[in-house]
Amino acid sequence: MAQGGGGTAGGGAGGGNNDAASGGGGANKKAEEVQPHPVKEQLPGIQYCVNSPPPWPEAVLLGFQHYLLALGINVLIPSMIIPQMGGGNAEKARVIQSLLFVSGLSTLLQSLFGTRLPTVIVGSHAYIIPTVSIVLASRYNSYIDPYERFTQTMRGIQGALIISACFQMVMGFLGFWRNAVRFLSPLSVVPYVTFTGLGLYHLGFPMLAKCVEIGLPALIMVVFISQYLPHYLVPQRPIYDRFAVLFSIGTVWLYAQLLTSSTVYDHKSETTQNSCRTDRAGLLSSAPWIYIPYPFQWGSPTFNAGEAFAMVAASFVSLFESTGTFFATARYGSATPVPPSVISRGAGWLGIGVLLNGMFGSVTGSTASVENAGLLALTKVGSRRVIQISAGFMILFSLFGKFGALFASVPMPIFAALYCVFFGYVSSAGLGFLQFCNLNSFRTKFILGLSFFLGISIPQYFREYYHPGPNYVDIHLGSRWFNDIVTVIFMSHTTVAALVAFVLDITLSCENDATRKDSGSQWWEKFSLYSADVRNDEFYALPCRLNELFPAL
Repeated sequence: MAQGGGGTAGGGAGGGNNDAASGGGGANKKAEEVQPHPVKEQLPGIQYCVNSPPPWPEAVLLGFQHYLLALGINVLIPSMIIPQMGGGNAEKARVIQSLLFVSGLSTLLQSLFGTRLPTVIVGSHAYIIPTVSIVLASRYNSYIDPYERFTQTMRGIQGALIISACFQMVMGFLGFWRNAVRFLSPLSVVPYVTFTGLGLYHLGFPMLAKCVEIGLPALIMVVFISQYLPHYLVPQRPIYDRFAVLFSIGTVWLYAQLLTSSTVYDHKSETTQNSCRTDRAGLLSSAPWIYIPYPFQWGSPTFNAGEAFAMVAASFVSLFESTGTFFATARYGSATPVPPSVISRGAGWLGIGVLLNGMFGSVTGSTASVENAGLLALTKVGSRRVIQISAGFMILFSLFGKFGALFASVPMPIFAALYCVFFGYVSSAGLGFLQFCNLNSFRTKFILGLSFFLGISIPQYFREYYHPGPNYVDIHLGSRWFNDIVTVIFMSHTTVAALVAFVLDITLSCENDATRKDSGSQWWEKFSLYSADVRNDEFYALPCRLNELFPAL
């Protein structure tokens, strides 16, 4: 009030003075210049959003780029698990083809009937702990023949995946996940989405450093091509930043092939050769020319209650991580924040993807790809059509095994270099939600600080004390399957950070207008109901008005 009175008096005294008026205008202009950046409900600068596809030639190249990026995780997980199961290169090639085939189907289903976001579905790291626990189970030690042990272990993994898929479909299609997600606010979403990217740090530089002479040039090249080169060479259409992945992978892959052919690694350690050489995957010679994956190709699934519960815990963690990816994908697709009903629908279709994983024998469940969400930010293309084309490449190259095995021979440190960029992009998408929060509130600072710190600290504790082995049983918990449940939940940075922020946000201080404004809930309300914003129907409506025929979806 005092400031307003002073302004009025000053205006009256200088009413006839042009210099004073000029000075006042200058002050107003200066005040306008220091205004903070405006809040943006949809991210500006995206050149092709969810519903605006690029031209077909460009869309095909972008789809192939997404396919190459999805190869990394889909090759890495079977390569880690299949040898422990007793399988050889032939079994590994078939499992990778099956995983790629199911990933392509799940990506199509998710883009058509799930969230309808440009989300790629790939194998999930959350399922590795319960899967390894099944592989090391003592009941399989009696099988001497490696192939018989492989098939019996695969059948046990399939049974546990099918049970976890049922849990995920129930959570999604019956609306349980929707009822939980609707309590999220921008404040609790910040650590949620941020740790969706940061939580995968072990797949970044640590994996890159296993072959630094390949990984580091790949990292430098993708950063230079995407961020610096467009300032020096300005084409009529964006090329370098949009296709930086193709340029980087192609160049460094050729460089790795030259190093392999020049016998540089012939006398190196086995670990170095496996990480650096382009001929150690064993897929090109083992993969069949044509192979059509089919359900239960390894036999009928077997079921064990304890292992099924551990796999359900992994499915629960996958729900958290996929939801964080959905928020980042919507942001980089220039869509509105995803309504809880759409997230729940997407979770249900993720469950169908896990069911397909269990039926086809893919050794792991499904999740929304974090790295492909980051690629949307790099290319500034969030088109749904591009992702559907990438799904077509997954299915095509899973059927023609030799061609898929050729691309799968890219050394993992090259993918790790790309992950450093794309996981960082997803983390920054979470930090972008800070614009809707009051950062001058001590409540906001406490929730953010504690959720960030515990999101790092608690999983690190469990990571240090997790030592899988044939006779490993935690002495404090007693039961191996119960230990797996606790470990898989609390080793996930995303799950821990999201739970801490969520609980603190809804319990710390009473619900009032000031609190809701500090956490951004007032801004979030219009996106919490599907029909509250007309843009929701544009981005998330099911084709053929299936949402009217089946409102539960």
